[in-house]
Amino acid sequence: MSEEGNPFWASLYERIIGLSIIIIGAVLLYLTATNEGIGGFGSLFGFLSVILLITGVFLLLVKPAQ
Repeated sequence: MSEEGNPFWASLYERIIGLSIIIIGAVLLYLTATNEGIGGFGSLFGFLSVILLITGVFLLLVKPAQ
């Protein structure tokens, strides 16, 4: 007999992590856009925050394997 996990908990966990990543990316993007003291690193941190936002949205939209 094979033990398969409950896909509900995996899906819930994936959605919570995706939402958390979206929130972190949005806060990072806001702080990058409003802070003038970071100089040339603003584009790097902006790029990283957009990557986090895309990853979070991807986690929310994808269905986990069953």
